[in-house]
Amino acid sequence: MAAPKRKLWKILLVAFILLNILLYATGKIYYYKALIYNYVDIDDLDLFPTREIAAGTGEPWNIGTDYNKTKLTPLLEETLNKYKSIAFLVIKNDSIRYEQYWENYGETSLSNSFSMAKSFVGTLTGIALAEGKIKSLDEPVCNYLKWMCGEKESKITIRDLLTMSSGLNWDEGYASLTSEVTRLYYDKHLDKQMMDLKAAVEPGKEYNYMSCNTELLAFVLREATGLTVSEYASEKLWKPMHAEQPAQWSLDEEGGMEKAYCCIYSNARDFARLGKLFLQKGRWGDTQVVPESYVNESLTAAALTDNGKPNKIYGYQWWLTRVRNEDVFYARGILGQYIFVIPSQNIICVRLGHKRGEKDPDGELLDVPVYLEEVMKLFASPDTSATVLN
Repeated sequence: MAAPKRKLWKILLVAFILLNILLYATGKIYYYKALIYNYVDIDDLDLFPTREIAAGTGEPWNIGTDYNKTKLTPLLEETLNKYKSIAFLVIKNDSIRYEQYWENYGETSLSNSFSMAKSFVGTLTGIALAEGKIKSLDEPVCNYLKWMCGEKESKITIRDLLTMSSGLNWDEGYASLTSEVTRLYYDKHLDKQMMDLKAAVEPGKEYNYMSCNTELLAFVLREATGLTVSEYASEKLWKPMHAEQPAQWSLDEEGGMEKAYCCIYSNARDFARLGKLFLQKGRWGDTQVVPESYVNESLTAAALTDNGKPNKIYGYQWWLTRVRNEDVFYARGILGQYIFVIPSQNIICVRLGHKRGEKDPDGELLDVPVYLEEVMKLFASPDTSATVLN
């Protein structure tokens, strides 16, 4: 019996060696990491190299006199627990009114933003435009990235990337081992993956959510500014918004490129600052950090079709919706990371956690209206209690 077993082990060893050769030859060695870790998680910080988004002089949030005195509605509490929340923060009239953390997370705990990072990259694009680093949103991406200068690819503009209408060939299938977005998360050399992109349909016509668009924006920013995306984010956003804690941005490899479509690791209080910046039309104190005109454009549904209907849900890397007859804009990540802003109520709400709601037949997430409606029941005007502690 020993001989057949030895023969079997030799066959398995040879098969394993051949498999590795094949994976290396085809650039698929990242499959191992994808299989080992199975699915993305909010605590993936240690899986990849990172670059710091340095903070400057921190500015703490005001604390409302009624801080944590409001009792959550049963539905809101049930939803927060159901989707394994780790942080829930409500800010109204520039003061924290409610704050709760679960598990071992707290005010300074780092967790993954996932695609909320797209809203940060979209904001940095507007700042680069205002500084003249980018000349126009209607510039071809080819002006910055030579691999985008093919006959069809050269028609793709920066605006097309911002509005998710590039028309590139891309698979956003999160559950697939072989999808492009899985490779984007686990593989090295993001530039090589971006160089493989080809135009599939005419750009600027159809909304189609694809993470490669944001990653390409990050490459444009790096070329246009001469800085890493993290350095530019620190200088133009994190420090001007007076974030209290430095953040970390995952890289594809040591000293490499930011996974700019996702993967900023920060906390609820500092994530909320981007909501405040856009709530204030791009101003922070006396400084116009982002041009007001760009903020307004970012929060307007791009003139595109979405499955044959007019796009109503996406601007420049921000999501748009209406709840209780109120306009809402928000950043969102795959596991239910949200920065919600309800402008008419002067409310910012951040929810972080392990899971998000299911999708309805139209693709809308079922947890989003629950968070928004219940928060509005609790904190919408008339409001006379949002005074600030000195």
